[in-house]
Parts: sequence; C-alpha cells; structure tokens
Amino acid sequence: MILKLDNPKVLSDAIGVISEVVSDVRIKLLKDGMSIVAVDPANVALVIFKLPKETFSKYESGMEVWGVNLMDLKKILRRATNSSSVVFEEEDNKLKISIFDKVKRVFNLSLIEVESEDKEIPELNFAAKVELDSTSFSQAIEDSKIVADSCSLIAGEGFFIIEGNGSLNSARAEFSGDEALIQGIAKSKYSLEYLMKFIKGAKISDKVIVNFSDDYPLRLDFPGEKMGIGFVLAPRVEND
Repeated sequence: MILKLDNPKVLSDAIGVISEVVSDVRIKLLKDGMSIVAVDPANVALVIFKLPKETFSKYESGMEVWGVNLMDLKKILRRATNSSSVVFEEEDNKLKISIFDKVKRVFNLSLIEVESEDKEIPELNFAAKVELDSTSFSQAIEDSKIVADSCSLIAGEGFFIIEGNGSLNSARAEFSGDEALIQGIAKSKYSLEYLMKFIKGAKISDKVIVNFSDDYPLRLDFPGEKMGIGFVLAPRVEND
C-alpha cells in the first residue's frame, strides 16, 4: 500500500477541521479514495469526509483501514509545506509518513485500534436547502455565539435567517435571494458549540450547503475543489 499526495495542504486542512469534532478515527482507503465517517463522543454530530483517488498522484490501496489519532496526524501533516509531497506507507502496524522537500523527513505514526462500529451516512429528507458563501455563514454563526449557546435557522420564501437569542441579548443575520440560493420552508435550532467547530470547513470551500427541516437533523456540506467535508448535527429541541 502506498499513497502519494503532491498537495498535502488539502489533506492537512481537512484533518484540522475534522479533529475539532472527533479524535480517534478509522480512515478507510476505498477503491475510489480516502474516506472518514465518524461520530463524536457525545453521539450528537457525524463527520463525513471524502478525498477522491484522483487527488493523489499515486494511489495503490487494498482496502486498508487505518486507526489513527487525528491530533497526531495533524501535527505531522503541518510539517509539510505547499511545495512538499507526502507519501504514506503502512509498515509493521505503523503509518510511515515521508515528507519530500529539500530534505526527506520520515515520521512513524502508530496505528491504533478504534473501538467504533462502521458508521453509515444516514438517509435524511430535508424540507429546506440553502447555498451561500461560507464566510458569510461563518460570520453569522460567530455573531450568534456572542449572545447565545444555540441558534435558529429559518428558511422561508426568499429569505434565510440565522438567529441567536440569549437571556438578555440577541443577534440576527438575514440573507435574501440575492445572497443565497434558498429552497423550501423550515425552522430548527442547533448547538452553537458544534456549529463553531463545523464552520472551520470554510477554509476548504468558499461555499456551504445547508439542509434542514423543522426540529430535524442539520446537514452542512463544504464542497471543496478536490474533496468534501460534511457534518450532520442533531437538533436542539426545547422542552416545554
């Protein structure tokens, strides 16, 4: 098994985002590319990541699965520069990561046993879909976090609203059809603790796709040029 990546920043940025939500994951090397599907320890959020085979300059895999600690992998990948190439090889239950630049540097990362069942991506049917600039979405989430610990997403005829209401203060961002592609009608509330982690996906994509329904899980997708990161988040349902 050998993988070679000539643009390691693509993977480094993605691992940095994913590590905000989960720590130990099973990285699957499928016929069509690298894949991660993992649930956070609180069983509230699901992370979906795909890096197509075509992104790699060399991709020879026999359906391996790597159990890795993402923080350790992130630190190693950050040692690569934009001009580096990175080669991954599995040797003696370790992941050998070679960084080729002016000097060849080699890291050995221990593969670990990740005690989690293989997760399936849930089939969800959404009432509303919104596509907008990921930076504008991120700013609206950050605004809400200043005043609240959860925010409401509201989609209607020609508008999309992100609104946070605290005990004393509130924040509201309104998008019209000029700033976003808006389909459907829905309203639901979600944890800002998780959304603040998810919006770091804006570094890999200038667009975000928001799918949700009334009091129903949220799906956020950040479609990058050569990969994609998605998140599924359970709704915050208020008890009467």
